[in-house]
Amino acid sequence: MSFTAEQIAKVLNGTIEGDPHIEVNNFSKIEEGKPGTLTFLANPKYTHYIYDTNASIVLVNSDFAAEHPIKATLIRTQNAYASLAILLDMVEKSKPRKTGVETMAYVDEKAVLGQNIYVGAFSYIAQGVRIGNNTQVYPQSYIGDGATIGENVVIYPGVKIYPGCRIGNNCILHSGVVIGSDGFGFAPEDGVYKKIPQLGIVIIEDDVEIGANTTVDRAVMDATIIHKGVKLDNLIQVAHNVEIGENTVMAAQVGISGSTKIGKSCIVGGQVGFGGHITIGDGANIGAQSGIISNIKEDAKIIGSPAIPVKDFFRSSVVFPKLPDMYRELAKLQKEIEKLKSNNNE
Repeated sequence: MSFTAEQIAKVLNGTIEGDPHIEVNNFSKIEEGKPGTLTFLANPKYTHYIYDTNASIVLVNSDFAAEHPIKATLIRTQNAYASLAILLDMVEKSKPRKTGVETMAYVDEKAVLGQNIYVGAFSYIAQGVRIGNNTQVYPQSYIGDGATIGENVVIYPGVKIYPGCRIGNNCILHSGVVIGSDGFGFAPEDGVYKKIPQLGIVIIEDDVEIGANTTVDRAVMDATIIHKGVKLDNLIQVAHNVEIGENTVMAAQVGISGSTKIGKSCIVGGQVGFGGHITIGDGANIGAQSGIISNIKEDAKIIGSPAIPVKDFFRSSVVFPKLPDMYRELAKLQKEIEKLKSNNNE
């Protein structure tokens, strides 16, 4: 299906520069743009590609100022990247949706399924499970006793949701996600570690997306909570009794130790490690590979291991390569001082 620049601009409330009747039927990267495709420019590093791209339409920010002629038709919007997301979402929602329970799936007679449900082959829906309308459970997924799944949820192949856990509306769980596995709780006793039963659950609120092979452990008591709008990348570990605030985002390989509380609207880079029983304030921005071992204030920007304020880290990073020379110079000065002391004593 093709769309004109005029139709797209109307959807995005954008303005057109160029041919309003030009049509596109696919997307492309700006550096690999092809005729008949739409691309976008949001990162200034890619600006030079816009002058040579063969894409037919380019989404740009409203304040973009061209320095050379551009052959593509431009659609200016407040946020080109967000506008692209709107278009991609429209395409995704236009795809055919599967419905029905496939033959090889098991659904317990006491499970309650909503309307327009899809359950793929070799999935297991246990006793007392409740699944809302328009939810899709792809093959080889497991939903344990008494778990509840909201409406418009997508559960991709191989997801495991342990008994009693709760998933809100409009969530996406990618392949390999495990919700509700036991937290890492053991008590040392006479030289061995005794398992502490994990009796709580996991609560995932609305509009949460969890990447492939990410795990969220059930609480010792009460609940591990992922609040509304959180986005977790692949390969993240969320330990027992952790709480992640609304609209926080985390890149891959983050590890969060037990009972840590992370605030709203935080941005966490890849491979960040959080110690246990600490609190991260709302709006914190934590750079990749940071090690967080103490509480972080609201709106803090930190990086490093242990993490320190970003400005201090960059100042220190300038000094790091000079440390060997500085050490040698210091040793030389110490010898000279010792020599002067010796001469004075004579």
